[in-house]
Amino acid sequence: MGREIALSLARAGADVTLTYLSSQSGAAQTRQEIEALGRRSQIIECDVRSEASVRSAVASAVGFRGHLDLLVNNAAVFESAPLEQLTVEQWDRVFETNARGPFLAAREAIPHLRGSRGRIVNIGSLGGIRAWATHAHYCASKAALHMLTQAMAKAFAPEVSVNCVAPGWIELEESSPAAAARFAAKTPIGRNGNASEVAEAVLYFATSSEFVTGQILTVDGGLGL
Repeated sequence: MGREIALSLARAGADVTLTYLSSQSGAAQTRQEIEALGRRSQIIECDVRSEASVRSAVASAVGFRGHLDLLVNNAAVFESAPLEQLTVEQWDRVFETNARGPFLAAREAIPHLRGSRGRIVNIGSLGGIRAWATHAHYCASKAALHMLTQAMAKAFAPEVSVNCVAPGWIELEESSPAAAARFAAKTPIGRNGNASEVAEAVLYFATSSEFVTGQILTVDGGLGL
């Protein structure tokens, strides 16, 4: 999804700073695709769990073009586990990426975003709205991100608008064919979503009126109904 979001923004005229943790080759390929569109791009290694790493990444992003207009918090951990068997380590690993990471990134970026009257778009999940029994720690972390989105919208107003895209089942390369078929059968639209549809929602929040803020937009084909 990060790749599609970055390319969508580039097609709309943005220069893009990409961060990665373990997918350097994928980030490098996406940078090349962005540059092929005539836009500038850079890639930065960043661990969103680390305060120092996030601070350095934001500084590099600002230095790249001299200003910052948009922050997209896309990094996430998705994991399935029976609730009664969850370890503290599993719980903390999901929360430190899915909830603490966006907090750290927004805190470091907000002085620059206020200067540009920019935007923040968080990537939540239908799991933050509907409980999934075998994904309790993931669901709880995304629910926390949804609430953080609304708290940020109040705290950072009026200069910065903050919204959240909450995807349902999105088919990715690593998706299980059996699970994909099961979720498609449950979805009123009759199919699963794709990364470009999530990217379209991000682009909407990135370019819409600043009067749109504090919103959680589900992109799920009606799965959550």
